[in-house]
Amino acid sequence: MEEKCFGERGEAKIEGEGDVWVECAMVRAGIVGLPNVGKSTLFNAVTRTRKAQAANYPFCTIEPNVGMVTVPDARLDWLAKMSGSEKILPASIELVDIAGLVKGASQGEGLGNQFLTHIREVDAIIQVVRCFEDADIHHVAGTVDPLRDIETIITELVLADLATVTKRLDKPGKAAKQGDAHAKAELALLTKLKPHLDAGKPALTMEMTDDEKKLMRGFFLLTSKPTLFACNVKEEELGALSQGGREGKTGGQVKLVEDYCRTHLSSKAVIVSAQIESELVDLPEAEGKEYLVGLGVKESGVGGLIRAAYDLLGLRTYLTTGPKETRAWTIHAGDRAPQAAGVIHTDFERGFIAAETVAYADLQGAGTMAKVKEAGKLRVEGKEYVVQDGDVMDFRFNV
Repeated sequence: MEEKCFGERGEAKIEGEGDVWVECAMVRAGIVGLPNVGKSTLFNAVTRTRKAQAANYPFCTIEPNVGMVTVPDARLDWLAKMSGSEKILPASIELVDIAGLVKGASQGEGLGNQFLTHIREVDAIIQVVRCFEDADIHHVAGTVDPLRDIETIITELVLADLATVTKRLDKPGKAAKQGDAHAKAELALLTKLKPHLDAGKPALTMEMTDDEKKLMRGFFLLTSKPTLFACNVKEEELGALSQGGREGKTGGQVKLVEDYCRTHLSSKAVIVSAQIESELVDLPEAEGKEYLVGLGVKESGVGGLIRAAYDLLGLRTYLTTGPKETRAWTIHAGDRAPQAAGVIHTDFERGFIAAETVAYADLQGAGTMAKVKEAGKLRVEGKEYVVQDGDVMDFRFNV
């Protein structure tokens, strides 16, 4: 039997197998940082909840708070209007607000053990870095120094990973000596990792082959996780900073973080004001936009942060649209059409025939799907097609 799916739940039914829909496991990003840098305030703003406490004392967040966040995507609104969709379902990721770390966490100081365990369970890290001065908000180290704070956390994570690698080095020894290929490869990688970590460098910064990267995933190292840095600034400083200004003390600190991330960690820094974002939560959308305009800011920093985190994880989005719903589906960069189809339903991947595909820009330019077809821009892609971000797709399959 052949069915055609437009990506809407319940629209395609497979005879004899019911209507069971399966999606990818939710991607998780953990928000970390030293105490009192604005982690929980930012988490509240990003998830649009008051779930996490935001008090002015260390270890306010004991157990990790979890919130779902949607990835801003203006393409969905246009597609839904074109199709007359009843609802819109954007892509989403899961955010985890993790207890503040202090120096010595790798040896169990503060809430170190809980902190490290919770980081081990996320796919990526968003490290909030305090770049603002405020005498009323105590800094655990006594002074504001964003690079010192970054290095404090990295050092604790590296020390924890060093202990993990040292412990694992004893395990593959016998099997490697007996000629086990996997054990030999693991031993070689662990031997390569130990001096790198011993030099205070995160595992993610070590040059590795694709096979080594795949093998390292099994080590569950804390410093192997992609990391994004959120520079938390004061309300009155956000406008100039978001427009590229780097004057004054805060501007200089933000630039230091940006340069450090780029040169030492091959990462990225995003500028946010956790306090502004928390205030936006209580405002109607129109008033919130007006408020940001008054500050000289084009859009909420939360939108940029979420998009950056999504991209950091190597995630991409393809789109489906129809009268019932317009939806963004999450895939990994490099996924081919059958894998993308499998995100909707496993049978779509198993019985994949082809994917009718049009680039969002082409569809928007034409105005309707009918005009896209008239222009010859609707493509029929096969099993080897690598799905591009923003592709609007319909799947044909046979089971």
